[in-house]
Amino acid sequence: MKPAMDRIDLGTEELNQLLERARELLSEEDYRKLKAAVDTLEYLTELVADKDTTIRHLRQLLLPASTEKTKDVLAKAGAAAANPTTESKAKDGQEQTKDEAQPGHGRNGADAFTGAEKVDVPHQDLKHGDRCPECGKGNVYGQKEPKVLVRIVGQAPLAATVYSLERLRCGACGQVFTAEEPEGVGPEKYDETASAMIAQLKYGSGTPFYRLEQLERHLGIPLPAATQWEIVEEAAEVIKPARDELLRQAAQGEVLHNDDTGMRVLRLAREAGDQRTGVFTSGIVATMQGRQIALYFTGPKHAGENLAEVLKRRAAELPSLIQMSDALSRNVPKLPAGVEMLLARCLAHGRRQFVEVAQNFPDQCRYVLETLGEVYGYDAEARERGLSPEERLRFHQENSQPLMDTLHAWLEAQFAERKAEPNSGLGKAITYLLRHWKGLTLFLRDARAPLDNNLVERALKRAVLHRKNALFYRTLNGAQVGDLFMSLIHTAELCGANSFDYLTELQRHGRELAANPAAWMPWNYREAIARAEV
Repeated sequence: MKPAMDRIDLGTEELNQLLERARELLSEEDYRKLKAAVDTLEYLTELVADKDTTIRHLRQLLLPASTEKTKDVLAKAGAAAANPTTESKAKDGQEQTKDEAQPGHGRNGADAFTGAEKVDVPHQDLKHGDRCPECGKGNVYGQKEPKVLVRIVGQAPLAATVYSLERLRCGACGQVFTAEEPEGVGPEKYDETASAMIAQLKYGSGTPFYRLEQLERHLGIPLPAATQWEIVEEAAEVIKPARDELLRQAAQGEVLHNDDTGMRVLRLAREAGDQRTGVFTSGIVATMQGRQIALYFTGPKHAGENLAEVLKRRAAELPSLIQMSDALSRNVPKLPAGVEMLLARCLAHGRRQFVEVAQNFPDQCRYVLETLGEVYGYDAEARERGLSPEERLRFHQENSQPLMDTLHAWLEAQFAERKAEPNSGLGKAITYLLRHWKGLTLFLRDARAPLDNNLVERALKRAVLHRKNALFYRTLNGAQVGDLFMSLIHTAELCGANSFDYLTELQRHGRELAANPAAWMPWNYREAIARAEV
């Protein structure tokens, strides 16, 4: 038991006076630190005196934001910090945080502005080969690298131009002559870039129609929310063949990730006899030949049912695919005839079971989390070394297989030796791993198998962002339009394509798209544009 401390009552004014008297004995740096501590104490004293301040608020002010790194989980549980070398390699399946970013990430060079307009500015007085005006002896030659200036300007998301076409009327016959529209300006009020930008903001960045309406009104450009919906609905009909082609190609994938999240549709007519009340947005990400295709489906069906619909388009002669998801039964599809599938289970979900009970069972969870951290470390190393799928499989078999075998034996021993109660939090976490061990370790037997389902978890963040900002879809038709744009936008981003430019070009070449959708995928649409312009 800690000895009781003597209480000394000091007011902030008296404490500041004491600090000033001690200033002569302290260096400037020590004084600055001590002064900051006194100011912080004064601020916290005022907060505690405020009745509206909660303990949670104080914790947020005093403690740094937590992450799910293994070392942080174990630190919370009172265990020693994990091996920093292992943890820096592992990442534990999580995205890199800001403080782990590479040096120099705070500034973007000119090469980072891939969507910027490029303007070449020649020298006003000199050209290649001219006599040097400074010394008059040598000639000047063009340098390989020009001096680069980046200038960023602000503008409305949707800008408007008003054209006043002059009209002339004959005084004798009354005929009216009107000036022609400038080149490139058609009769339509909204062009393809307008619908692409609205869709990008709404379904790509989570900006609701009403919020964009308010912004544009403040900038002097009326754009009612109802008009925005009409624009994107019309555009969706034009580019629908591209989404249908994504569906067809995704069905041929080698690995299909799927999961879902809750969604709200205000007016949803259900089939007769359907007793279910839930509404979901399912995410499916297919990987094949180094490409990734993202699909979204909103409605009463679960992720497994939507995946089954996609697999109806799968060619019968293809080898078995891998389905990656968590262990929920509703994520497993009922396969169409002729389709074979291997089940892979998400190792990150299994890890989370131990994260949630780490504070109650620190020693046991430390072992599991550090072991999985090493496995993730080897997977990260395989990516860094650019190993092929077969090389990655052998690398895991050499390094991760012994770790996972030892972990499996340890898990079984916890029950066999009665070290863990099956109904406890630790027991349930152990049971989860043992029950799904075959699917969790598929990456040790199949070169295509990933470790976790994080790929689709990240994709679903787009739907979650829409739900957070817009709250709901009004109708199922509105949800299907949103799914279409989300699928095209996220697939374009996964392929490294400019999603705004992609949506624009799909509309401009609607006829060519309908005739040959496969040529207008995000990874090859530039070639299709070049062929169309010839």
